[in-house]
Amino acid sequence: MHLEPGRPIRGTRIDVAFIGSCTNGRLSDLEEVVRHIQGGGRRVAPHVKALVVPGSQRVRDEAVRRGWDRVFRDAGFEFREAGCSMCLAMNPDKLEGDQLCASSSNRNFKGRQGSPTGRTLLMSPVMVAAAAIAGEVTDARELFDIESKGA
Repeated sequence: MHLEPGRPIRGTRIDVAFIGSCTNGRLSDLEEVVRHIQGGGRRVAPHVKALVVPGSQRVRDEAVRRGWDRVFRDAGFEFREAGCSMCLAMNPDKLEGDQLCASSSNRNFKGRQGSPTGRTLLMSPVMVAAAAIAGEVTDARELFDIESKGA
């Protein structure tokens, strides 16, 4: 993973952010991200390629009907057609070389996202959005000013 033992993962620069496919690409997942990025003037960091891929065509159609595709695009995310995309690297959406991806998919084994040396950090959709905007692994609770419940 090219991570230094004992060094916190927070602050680790990412190259790619991936929200979606069947795992964490539900309407409720997209809605949660939209709540935190809409109208806040937040944008994906210039060095990050950020993708949003709804979990099904039905989810995509409803997200578009609600205008969320524009919210994602306005924040610098690419809003794609429903499908496996980067989760399985079935199409051109693949990691290249040693790229590090913040991903809401459900697997991170070697080669999963298309590059035998690519690296995948699994996290929730909101955490992926926070990493995309910060350009590095960060705490979404702080970036989006989310109060923790029960604390």
